Amino acid sequence: MSIAISPEDINAPQLKDLSIVRNEQKELNIKPVHALDKPFKTATFGMGCFWGAESLYGATKGIMRTTVGYAGGSKEGPTGDHTEVLEIDFDPEVISFQDLLKLFWNNHEYGLTTPIKRQYMSLILYHDEEQKKIAEQSKQDEQKKRAPEIVTTEIRPKTNFYPAEDYHQKYRLQGHRDLCDTLNFNSKLLQTSYVGTKLNGYLSGVGGLEQFKTEVETMGLTPTQKEYCTYYVEKNEGQGLYC
Repeated sequence: MSIAISPEDINAPQLKDLSIVRNEQKELNIKPVHALDKPFKTATFGMGCFWGAESLYGATKGIMRTTVGYAGGSKEGPTGDHTEVLEIDFDPEVISFQDLLKLFWNNHEYGLTTPIKRQYMSLILYHDEEQKKIAEQSKQDEQKKRAPEIVTTEIRPKTNFYPAEDYHQKYRLQGHRDLCDTLNFNSKLLQTSYVGTKLNGYLSGVGGLEQFKTEVETMGLTPTQKEYCTYYVEKNEGQGLYC
């Protein structure tokens, strides 16, 4: 599944001639940056539909990888009682778990105080005791802000995670089919790519053009790819998250 570029973008930079980017990659010795060789920690959140959450965190500084999937259930495999979640690898020297939780509390698709079916429930799956302690305190603080409403978020240990189908991974980015071709995506890279993570956020309108400019040199994009991405980052800036 992909999202077609609308007719109004007919004058936008094009990437249909793959050879142009391939020549740039060869002549300038540029390759898409799919992985960063840096220490990281992992967080796992359920915030409703996982498409919007993946874009939100992808365009956040310090995020190295995002993968959407299913977790939290009692059955083996992604069936029945699992929840749509986002797994996030982050650089703790740039962004803290507390900072991730601030985004978590303020960006649920279906709200925090309305009971909802398990597939889209509010869920924090902690990876260690430190995350558990921070998450529990954070929930208490959030509950005080929202009283008398009751925060429905559940906090549990992370025991399983099943990556979602390919068409769910980097869903907004996959709407830019020609760009994806130039980035050499396969099934694995859709789940793990650093440049895919960043562009899935920025191209959907999160983060904004000025922040994009501070990170674009880390992504391994050629001049033609940069021109294309800059156009859509600026065009979509501020349009808001949606599923």
